[in-house]
Amino acid sequence: MAVIFACQSCGYETPKWLGRCPSCLAWNSFAEEKVDRKKPRQASGPSEGPVKLNEFTDNDRERIVTGNGEFDRVLGGGIVPGSLVLLSGDPGIGKSTLLLQISEILGKTAGKVLYVSGEESPAQVKSRARRLGLSLENVYFLPETDIYKIEESIKNLSPAVVAVDSIQTVYNPDMPSIAGSLGQIRESTVRLQQIAKKDNIPVFLVGHITKDGAIAGPKVLEHIVDTVLYFENMDSNIYRLLRTVKNRFGSTNEIGIFLMDAEGLTEVKNPSGVFLDSYNKNVSGTSVACCMEGTRPVLIEVQALCVSSGANFPRRTAVGVDPGRVAIIIAVLEKRAGILLSSEDIYVNVAGGLKITEPSLDLAIAASLISSYRNSQAPADTVFIGEIGLGGEIRQVDRIDVRLKEIEKLGFKRCVLPAGISDKTIGKCSLEIIKAATIRDLTTAVF
Repeated sequence: MAVIFACQSCGYETPKWLGRCPSCLAWNSFAEEKVDRKKPRQASGPSEGPVKLNEFTDNDRERIVTGNGEFDRVLGGGIVPGSLVLLSGDPGIGKSTLLLQISEILGKTAGKVLYVSGEESPAQVKSRARRLGLSLENVYFLPETDIYKIEESIKNLSPAVVAVDSIQTVYNPDMPSIAGSLGQIRESTVRLQQIAKKDNIPVFLVGHITKDGAIAGPKVLEHIVDTVLYFENMDSNIYRLLRTVKNRFGSTNEIGIFLMDAEGLTEVKNPSGVFLDSYNKNVSGTSVACCMEGTRPVLIEVQALCVSSGANFPRRTAVGVDPGRVAIIIAVLEKRAGILLSSEDIYVNVAGGLKITEPSLDLAIAASLISSYRNSQAPADTVFIGEIGLGGEIRQVDRIDVRLKEIEKLGFKRCVLPAGISDKTIGKCSLEIIKAATIRDLTTAVF
């Protein structure tokens, strides 16, 4: 039996403790583990040998559609057979509730579901199911943490879907380290991955997160799984946002919106309506943008507040958007449009708790800043789409046709777009299109 120190972030191993990992550069990430160097490596199962990809038939990869539109969306259109999905998020945010609701649906449509829990008893799960109004007729519950017993139960039951809550509680009794350690998480995940790929069974894993918001366990855990879903709590505290961080079978950065109530998690089919629910049309400093979250267009409210500052260094605060991006837009407005913001305290906020990284938000931020600075309302029926360059030019963005359809559907009348967008790209549209080539065009055309 040997003692090693393993980095809990990336899995790097060393015979002595180090303050900083030389691989991932994380501080104080090494933990002591005991390993049996003499133990022979276990075989991963029989191999069928190499196959020619052009002769390989993939007829068994048809997705399992759950019927929950938001959940199917973040997975890329449904559950892929043989996939390994990691669901993570803050404690109490609704991971187990969502998994139980999906198990109920799959039990009726796909076949037997094996729900493995190392944290709750059958009585606790049954109590939650009763509260949520779930029958769980075809859902089998296994209160177990031993990976060998879990594998045996999967073999005997032959379920259509397996859910494990949570992967941090599963352990291999042949390994000397405790459950939740780097080695145990990695070993348990690999064994479940082999089951998923060999038997073509989709496996869902619930994962804990650390106090820093990262998924607990080695970073290699995220590399092993096929899909990583992350549950976020929005500012309203009743809505939950399910975000795709990694997906080998679909788009990343896809989002699903759920409403948390007494009946569990209910899908929100019109997220734009949620983000614009409290949109105040009669105040300066607000505008509406249309951003792409994965394949979905979402309309959001951008708020800005400019206040004269007596300090030598005016304050700059941005919530929901990159502060560096806001600083660039402020500098461009001052240099290229003559709007003097250097002596203003500036606050920018994306309403609703969404975090946006797409550059198409630039034009709405600029419109909100101009509106607040001049104390003049931006047109309430107008949506702003475009990226701003350092020269003051308004640059093109993609998926204009999809965005315009969403804008029309929600009843807006006008849209400000980059001048380089062709009429062919816009297509048949009932909206009044205002094209702006530079930031000065925005100030003259809209304000």
